[in-house]
Amino acid sequence: MLTPRNPWPAGRRIVQWIGFTALALTGGLIWAQDDQVPSAADVPPILKVGSPAPDFNLLGIDGKRHTLKDYAAAKVLAIVFTCDHCPVAQMYEKRIKQLTSDYKDRGVDVVAIMGNDPKAIHLSELGHTDLSDSYPEMKLRAAYRHLNYPYLYDGDTQAVALKYGPTATPHIYIFDEKRILRYEGRIDNNSREELMTKHEARDAIEALLAGKPVAITDTPAVGCSTKWAYKEKGARAEVEGNNEKPVTVDLVSADQLKTLRQNSGTNKLLLMNFWATWCGPCTAEFPELQKMVRQYAKRALNVVTVSINAPDEKKFVLDFLNEQHAINQNLLWSTNDVEDAVKAFGNDWSGGVPFTVLIGMNGEVLYKTQGEMNPVEVKRVILKNLPDDRYIGQHAYWNSTF
Repeated sequence: MLTPRNPWPAGRRIVQWIGFTALALTGGLIWAQDDQVPSAADVPPILKVGSPAPDFNLLGIDGKRHTLKDYAAAKVLAIVFTCDHCPVAQMYEKRIKQLTSDYKDRGVDVVAIMGNDPKAIHLSELGHTDLSDSYPEMKLRAAYRHLNYPYLYDGDTQAVALKYGPTATPHIYIFDEKRILRYEGRIDNNSREELMTKHEARDAIEALLAGKPVAITDTPAVGCSTKWAYKEKGARAEVEGNNEKPVTVDLVSADQLKTLRQNSGTNKLLLMNFWATWCGPCTAEFPELQKMVRQYAKRALNVVTVSINAPDEKKFVLDFLNEQHAINQNLLWSTNDVEDAVKAFGNDWSGGVPFTVLIGMNGEVLYKTQGEMNPVEVKRVILKNLPDDRYIGQHAYWNSTF
């Protein structure tokens, strides 16, 4: 059981909070504000340099349990608290892979732990990601980015994160051969690798391998704040707030559909989904579509649904949209002949539903699929084509391979 602690001591945490606020205000980093002031037991202190490594027993993406003793042979052990959803953490994935490969033959083990509570993440915090932080999603990210290090899940209880006290993702802890903490904080001094001029984590590892003292023992970990369990309330409140917004459906003519398809002058991507209430795959994928509406609400993306139900079935359409809390723009084809809608829209749509298409800012088709969509695939195409509209580096990340 946790002993109540002061989560905001007068030293580093205050400095970090000021830094995070400044970055958020200037567009440097984007994440939702904490929903409430944490109580004394909500946020643990950062593990102090000189402390022994707390033990862990966590499930990895390899399906196996991992414990501290599994890495007993390593001369140096680096434990990185990171996650899927944070754009800063994403931009460090390549460097963590490189750290792992550079030191694997020198007696250094690198272990990543996902310490966020997935239920505490607001959908609005997922605007720069394809995945959230659940265990299945960790496996998807690891496969997508070919991660070469153990990636362990601590999201259900945060029992290990509570012992280490990571403030943000990523937050690295480096232990010597006796498993005494010798460095904690950031990996280096900039999430954009081309702007990085300091590499404190590598310096600490090199010093330990050489049997020398670590010159800099702690630095602020800058990134998305750790999603402690107390933030679940705010995540639920955001969902409830969105669910209270009005849901509408309007009839759309051939000329209006043609204009919409051109996507001229919006300066946004356009994701369109053609569907019907009588279509099983359509209704099955609709919840995922609504997640995207909320997830990318602050990004340069419009989401529009077009029902091909008959106009006199408008009530059925609206009832379903209300059940789904579909707060995006929803349209209903205005005549009884769907062929006219197919001709008006074009783009090789045969009239079958569901049909999902992503249209670029110049009217070009970036992606299309007929049949139930793969939501992760759609999200990745969206992210690859969104500009750096919040800060620089994310467009490059989603268009890179490593």
